[in-house]
Amino acid sequence: MGMLIPLPFPDQPGEPVFRAAEFFAGIGLVRLGLEKARFRVVWSNDIDEDKHDMYVRHFRDPEGGEHQFHLGDVGAVKGDEVPDVDLAWASFPCTDVSLAGNREGLAGKESGTFFHFTRILEEMKDRRPRVVALENVVGLATSHKGQDLAEAIRRLNSLGYSVDVLTLDARRFVPQSRPRLFLVGAMEPPEDVPEANPELRPPWLRAPFADPSLRTHRAFLPEPRPLLTEGLSQIVEKVPEKDPSWWDEKRTAAFLDSLSEVQAVRLEQLRKGRRVSYRTAYRRTRGGVPRWEIRTDDIAGCLRTARGGSSKQALVRAGRGKVMVRWMTPREYARLMGAGDYRLDGLRRNQALFGFGDAVAVPVVEWLAQNYLLPLVEQNAAPAEPHPATGIEEERQAVAAHG
Repeated sequence: MGMLIPLPFPDQPGEPVFRAAEFFAGIGLVRLGLEKARFRVVWSNDIDEDKHDMYVRHFRDPEGGEHQFHLGDVGAVKGDEVPDVDLAWASFPCTDVSLAGNREGLAGKESGTFFHFTRILEEMKDRRPRVVALENVVGLATSHKGQDLAEAIRRLNSLGYSVDVLTLDARRFVPQSRPRLFLVGAMEPPEDVPEANPELRPPWLRAPFADPSLRTHRAFLPEPRPLLTEGLSQIVEKVPEKDPSWWDEKRTAAFLDSLSEVQAVRLEQLRKGRRVSYRTAYRRTRGGVPRWEIRTDDIAGCLRTARGGSSKQALVRAGRGKVMVRWMTPREYARLMGAGDYRLDGLRRNQALFGFGDAVAVPVVEWLAQNYLLPLVEQNAAPAEPHPATGIEEERQAVAAHG
């Protein structure tokens, strides 16, 4: 096993080198990130028709082209239906492992779809991709006192993969607090470096590496960017003050009345400011009483699926003697997910908010793919068998030459 070294790339990325499949694809933000790092996504799956609608509107894959989308339950997918790929990515549902969920863990109906993903890999037999990546909320690390994470690693081990576990916050790339957990499995893992990247593998994430019953590794990666401390104000849409999307006087007053004393004082200071500031707010229930809580910084809270008022994020504009409030827009959600140019025409508002709130930030996928997955796939690539796509083997050799 050798040290994993990120490959250098020219400013113009050129043609894709490796093929990937994305399970639980949602609206395709993983695809956007992978394709920025020279993967070609050739197969996708999701059960949600609204997300599929957003996906096909954005990517507009030609009928009869290389890309296939399997719309339906992953439980109905068979291994022989998935084409040959170098990487399989799965952002399986977080419902049962999230701290805000029911905590049934991998035994739950939705998060348990993880086992359909591994079943499909098993059914692919010797066509199984040599590298896999899985994404979920950080709650997976503590679900059932860490047993669910250990079980996920153990299942991947049974399929021949050594597994790395790391956490990465989208706030390193976009002004949104969005920590996520990633599992990276490889048939031929890089050298295990126990002290590698403590910011990606903090103390609360080290239990799997200390378990001798699990086959794990820790790849040495470049230092990720520091967490952003501002930037929300730069991505906000400039909605005119008279636009009807701003809440009326009565609704704004109700918002202000719901604030705690500390929050009211803080907002009043912003209102008196000479410049306009933006903050995000969530509605929470404290002691049985619904209250709005405003973030203290120029960073958005974690975007969520827009099912009910408590999950939607409001935008507060304060300064020059005024306070105004409105819901965040789909374009703002897209920008906070690193997908600012995503096609939004013809979409229902909540359809868009749900799609982005239940996705992976594009630059997080891109960073992981560029610095970890692409070099790892290169390392795991079978040397003798040329890829069926024209010119792919030659492209692989050219990329390897950069290393």
